[in-house]
Amino acid sequence: MLTPMSIFGHIRAIAILGLPLIGGHLAQIAIGVTDTVMLGWYGVEALAAGTLASTYFFILFIFGSGFAWAVMPMVASFSAEGDQTSIRRATRMGLWLSFGFATLVLPVMIFAAPILRLLGQGDAVVALGADYLAVAGWGILPALFVMVLKSYLAALERTQVVLWITVLAAVTNALVNYALIFGNWGAPELGIIGAAVASLSTQVVSLVGVVVYVRVILPEHDLFRRIWAVDRDMLARVFSLGWPISITSLSETGLFAASAVMMGWLGTVPLAAHGIAMQFTAMTFMVHLGLSNAATVRAGNAYGRSDPQHLARGAWIVTVMSLAFSVLTVVMFVLFPEFFISIFILDGEPARAEIISIGVVLLFMAGLFQLADGSQAIALGTLRGVQDTRLPMVITAFSYWVVGVPVAYVLGFVLELEGIGIWGGLALGLAVAAVLLNWRFWFRVLPGVARKAP
Repeated sequence: MLTPMSIFGHIRAIAILGLPLIGGHLAQIAIGVTDTVMLGWYGVEALAAGTLASTYFFILFIFGSGFAWAVMPMVASFSAEGDQTSIRRATRMGLWLSFGFATLVLPVMIFAAPILRLLGQGDAVVALGADYLAVAGWGILPALFVMVLKSYLAALERTQVVLWITVLAAVTNALVNYALIFGNWGAPELGIIGAAVASLSTQVVSLVGVVVYVRVILPEHDLFRRIWAVDRDMLARVFSLGWPISITSLSETGLFAASAVMMGWLGTVPLAAHGIAMQFTAMTFMVHLGLSNAATVRAGNAYGRSDPQHLARGAWIVTVMSLAFSVLTVVMFVLFPEFFISIFILDGEPARAEIISIGVVLLFMAGLFQLADGSQAIALGTLRGVQDTRLPMVITAFSYWVVGVPVAYVLGFVLELEGIGIWGGLALGLAVAAVLLNWRFWFRVLPGVARKAP
């Protein structure tokens, strides 16, 4: 039975675990914002090429992050069982699989020009984007290693260090960008290559920071002893749990990429308004993502202890916390839309009024679909905590690509609702995912865990 004290205890535990993760995700967003702002100061072509190249990198990075995400619930479960050896084994095989993925995609990073050209981009943008990826692409390996080690630390509820490592990365990125893009402080002016060097430096500094922390603070796990030794059984387990997460993440990233493409068909101004609304959506979604990570860890702990009551209570409370933040988001976006949109538009911009008028409507839609997006994120996090990833992969792919994208097209272009229709399709796809994923957890997975409990 949930008492006021037990509710408060769960909220406090989720907040202690989740707030640093939310801060870390926001710091990660700050890295992208810094790149966009500084390349925008340098030149329009550099900004366009940097946006294209960083999106290219991000999609491959997200695709490869499934093995890192798989480490989190496994380590949380092993920690609850007191199995220190399996903690080390799972984390090391996550590093192995991340290394394998990075090795496979590195050539696609270094020799990206033909692929960028196939996307229909101009010669100048292709050339600059390829130059960026030839340098920044090497960062895929340290970036994925950092993701694995962050998941390991988060699963052990050492989330504050995850926050500070990400803040260190954001500061490093800003300083190196400022020096090398513009040639400040006696550094050479490298333009977009400077941004690529900053990106690579950020990944390396993050990896050094997290490795030093792990070796000094958690020597009992001895993660890097005989790191070259293969562990076939654990490798198979991490791979089995991780590849569906990769496909799920790729499906969601693709959904939002498709929405941007469709908004671009409507013209430059609608696309600009879409980009601004998406910036706010991304920032507020970091709260739900941090809560989702906390749900994964706490569900993993409960799953490792075979404690279905704790699992159910924690899942219910984190879902309500996410819903409460979604309601707050809706209120803010509905009451003050012009204020938020105008932050990104200079007073002298000729299209300012048109962008704001479109953006106000999109921000209202963003508030509504945040309700669905937060709910599906929490459900996904909880399901990952109990190591259920394959059917959720199918559910999300169906919801995003069989429902979301086609409905967005029909509403936006066939019914001529334009931006509202496209965002309506997004909202519907996310809502279907939220309903099906929550049904999966509450009516299929949770009863199964309860039946297995001693």
